[in-house]
Amino acid sequence: MKLLKIENNQGLYLVNDNDYAFLDKITKDDLMRLAEHSLNDDATFDEFDEGLIKNEAHKIIYKSVYDKLKELSERKNEFRDEYERQYLKEYEKYCTVPSTR
Repeated sequence: MKLLKIENNQGLYLVNDNDYAFLDKITKDDLMRLAEHSLNDDATFDEFDEGLIKNEAHKIIYKSVYDKLKELSERKNEFRDEYERQYLKEYEKYCTVPSTR
């Protein structure tokens, strides 16, 4: 699923399954949704290329959002491992409770 793309010299972000909107319209909720999607294995982005985006606002926003989402996507395994380790101790505690029979 392509979360960010460059088309017609403008930066766009995924609004829903098939629709994109201009980056200068992005909201905090949109950013949170994109961050969640970036943790999926199929998340992709158009590579940031300053020459392809003519709108200065789109260029600045795209670079910033792209860098953060790409970093999050690259670190998703690290986050998953940390999450699993955090709850492993409690999980093991309840799995090893002796039977009272």
